[in-house]
Amino acid sequence: MPLTSRLTLAVTASQTAALDLGTAVANVAKSYTADLANGTAAGQADKIFHDTRTLAASANEDLDLAGVLTDALGGALTFVRIKALIIAAAAGNTNNVIVGGAASNGFITWVGAATHTIAVRPGAVLSLVAGAADATGYVVTAATGDLLRVANSSSGSTVTYDIIVVGCSA
Repeated sequence: MPLTSRLTLAVTASQTAALDLGTAVANVAKSYTADLANGTAAGQADKIFHDTRTLAASANEDLDLAGVLTDALGGALTFVRIKALIIAAAAGNTNNVIVGGAASNGFITWVGAATHTIAVRPGAVLSLVAGAADATGYVVTAATGDLLRVANSSSGSTVTYDIIVVGCSA
Protein backbone atom coordinates (compact mmCIF):
# COMPACT_ATOMS: atom_id res chain seq x y z
CA MET A 1 0.00 0.00 0.00
CA PRO A 2 1.97 3.04 -1.21
CA LEU A 3 1.93 6.20 0.91
CA THR A 4 2.58 9.80 -0.10
CA SER A 5 2.46 12.59 2.47
CA ARG A 6 2.57 16.39 2.54
CA LEU A 7 3.13 17.91 5.96
CA THR A 8 2.59 21.67 6.09
CA LEU A 9 2.76 24.29 8.82
CA ALA A 10 1.78 27.83 7.79
CA VAL A 11 1.97 31.08 9.76
CA THR A 12 0.40 34.35 8.64
CA ALA A 13 0.52 37.36 10.95
CA SER A 14 0.25 41.14 10.75
CA GLN A 15 1.49 43.55 13.41
CA THR A 16 0.48 47.21 13.26
CA ALA A 17 1.42 50.36 15.13
CA ALA A 18 -0.18 53.79 14.90
CA LEU A 19 2.22 56.55 13.86
CA ASP A 20 1.67 60.32 13.80
CA LEU A 21 1.01 60.39 10.06
CA GLY A 22 0.13 56.82 9.24
CA THR A 23 0.40 53.22 10.32
CA ALA A 24 3.43 50.93 10.39
CA VAL A 25 2.76 47.36 9.33
CA ALA A 26 4.97 44.30 9.67
CA ASN A 27 3.64 41.20 7.92
CA VAL A 28 4.94 37.67 8.05
CA ALA A 29 3.81 34.82 5.85
CA LYS A 30 5.85 31.66 6.19
CA SER A 31 5.16 28.02 5.53
CA TYR A 32 7.20 24.91 6.17
CA THR A 33 6.53 21.84 4.05
CA ALA A 34 7.88 18.31 4.02
CA ASP A 35 6.80 16.22 1.04
CA LEU A 36 7.36 12.51 1.61
CA ALA A 37 7.24 9.98 -1.20
CA ASN A 38 6.66 6.27 -0.61
CA GLY A 39 9.71 4.48 0.78
CA THR A 40 12.11 4.37 3.72
CA ALA A 41 14.93 6.78 2.81
CA ALA A 42 15.34 10.55 3.12
CA GLY A 43 12.21 12.33 1.89
CA GLN A 44 10.17 9.16 2.24
CA ALA A 45 7.73 7.35 4.55
CA ASP A 46 5.73 4.17 4.09
CA LYS A 47 3.54 3.88 7.21
CA ILE A 48 0.80 6.02 8.76
CA PHE A 49 -1.34 5.68 11.87
CA HIS A 50 -4.21 8.06 12.60
CA ASP A 51 -7.00 7.94 15.13
CA THR A 52 -9.25 9.93 17.45
CA ARG A 53 -8.86 8.61 20.98
CA THR A 54 -10.42 9.29 24.37
CA LEU A 55 -8.86 8.76 27.80
CA ALA A 56 -10.80 8.48 31.04
CA ALA A 57 -10.05 10.90 33.88
CA SER A 58 -6.46 10.46 35.14
CA ALA A 59 -5.90 7.58 32.68
CA ASN A 60 -2.99 6.95 30.34
CA GLU A 61 -2.18 4.65 27.46
CA ASP A 62 1.09 3.45 25.97
CA LEU A 63 0.87 3.27 22.18
CA ASP A 64 3.25 0.56 20.94
CA LEU A 65 4.81 1.97 17.78
CA ALA A 66 6.49 -1.34 16.91
CA GLY A 67 3.90 -3.96 16.14
CA VAL A 68 0.59 -3.43 17.94
CA LEU A 69 -1.07 -0.52 16.10
CA THR A 70 -2.92 -1.05 12.83
CA ASP A 71 -3.42 1.31 9.91
CA ALA A 72 -6.82 2.42 8.59
CA LEU A 73 -6.95 -0.61 6.30
CA GLY A 74 -6.23 -3.12 9.08
CA GLY A 75 -2.55 -3.72 8.34
CA ALA A 76 -0.13 -4.17 11.23
CA LEU A 77 2.23 -1.24 11.77
CA THR A 78 5.83 -1.58 12.85
CA PHE A 79 7.55 1.79 12.83
CA VAL A 80 11.35 1.86 12.85
CA ARG A 81 11.62 5.62 12.36
CA ILE A 82 9.08 8.39 12.88
CA LYS A 83 9.00 11.25 10.37
CA ALA A 84 5.99 13.09 11.87
CA LEU A 85 4.08 13.01 15.15
CA ILE A 86 1.00 15.21 15.44
CA ILE A 87 -1.25 15.29 18.49
CA ALA A 88 -4.22 17.67 18.65
CA ALA A 89 -6.13 18.03 21.91
CA ALA A 90 -9.85 18.61 21.48
CA ALA A 91 -10.90 22.20 22.20
CA GLY A 92 -13.65 20.95 24.50
CA ASN A 93 -11.22 19.19 26.85
CA THR A 94 -10.95 20.51 30.40
CA ASN A 95 -7.66 18.73 31.14
CA ASN A 96 -4.40 18.71 29.21
CA VAL A 97 -3.20 15.79 27.10
CA ILE A 98 0.28 14.81 28.32
CA VAL A 99 2.64 13.22 25.77
CA GLY A 100 5.75 11.26 26.76
CA GLY A 101 7.01 9.81 30.02
CA ALA A 102 6.34 6.09 29.54
CA ALA A 103 7.31 4.13 32.67
CA SER A 104 9.52 1.77 30.66
CA ASN A 105 10.52 1.14 27.04
CA GLY A 106 9.58 4.70 26.14
CA PHE A 107 9.87 6.20 22.67
CA ILE A 108 12.10 9.09 23.78
CA THR A 109 14.32 10.01 20.83
CA TRP A 110 12.15 13.09 20.29
CA VAL A 111 12.29 14.45 23.88
CA GLY A 112 15.70 13.54 25.27
CA ALA A 113 14.88 11.54 28.42
CA ALA A 114 12.33 9.05 29.69
CA THR A 115 10.73 11.45 32.18
CA HIS A 116 10.29 14.34 29.74
CA THR A 117 6.73 15.21 28.75
CA ILE A 118 4.86 17.87 26.81
CA ALA A 119 1.46 19.19 27.88
CA VAL A 120 -0.91 19.74 24.96
CA ARG A 121 -3.51 22.17 26.26
CA PRO A 122 -7.17 22.05 25.18
CA GLY A 123 -7.40 23.12 21.54
CA ALA A 124 -3.61 23.00 21.08
CA VAL A 125 -1.59 20.98 18.58
CA LEU A 126 1.81 19.34 19.03
CA SER A 127 3.56 18.92 15.69
CA LEU A 128 6.96 17.27 15.33
CA VAL A 129 8.16 16.83 11.75
CA ALA A 130 11.55 15.61 10.57
CA GLY A 131 12.77 17.51 7.53
CA ALA A 132 12.30 15.93 4.12
CA ALA A 133 16.09 15.57 3.77
CA ASP A 134 16.31 13.68 7.09
CA ALA A 135 16.74 9.95 6.47
CA THR A 136 16.80 9.04 10.18
CA GLY A 137 13.85 10.87 11.72
CA TYR A 138 13.14 9.78 15.30
CA VAL A 139 14.25 6.19 15.93
CA VAL A 140 11.87 3.58 17.37
CA THR A 141 13.52 0.54 18.96
CA ALA A 142 11.24 -2.49 19.25
CA ALA A 143 10.84 -3.82 22.82
CA THR A 144 13.10 -1.17 24.41
CA GLY A 145 12.12 2.20 22.95
CA ASP A 146 8.73 1.93 21.28
CA LEU A 147 6.03 3.06 23.73
CA LEU A 148 4.51 6.50 23.27
CA ARG A 149 2.65 7.42 26.45
CA VAL A 150 -0.40 9.67 26.18
CA ALA A 151 -2.12 10.66 29.42
CA ASN A 152 -5.01 12.67 30.82
CA SER A 153 -3.47 15.28 33.14
CA SER A 154 -6.11 15.18 35.86
CA SER A 155 -9.30 13.76 37.29
CA GLY A 156 -12.87 14.81 36.75
CA SER A 157 -13.22 14.54 32.99
CA THR A 158 -12.14 12.64 29.91
CA VAL A 159 -9.83 14.02 27.24
CA THR A 160 -10.08 13.43 23.51
CA TYR A 161 -7.22 13.81 21.08
CA ASP A 162 -6.35 13.19 17.45
CA ILE A 163 -3.06 11.48 16.67
CA ILE A 164 -1.20 11.11 13.38
CA VAL A 165 2.08 9.21 13.13
CA VAL A 166 3.95 9.06 9.82
CA GLY A 167 7.07 6.94 9.58
CA CYS A 168 9.12 4.19 8.04
CA SER A 169 9.16 0.41 8.35
CA ALA A 170 12.94 0.20 7.82
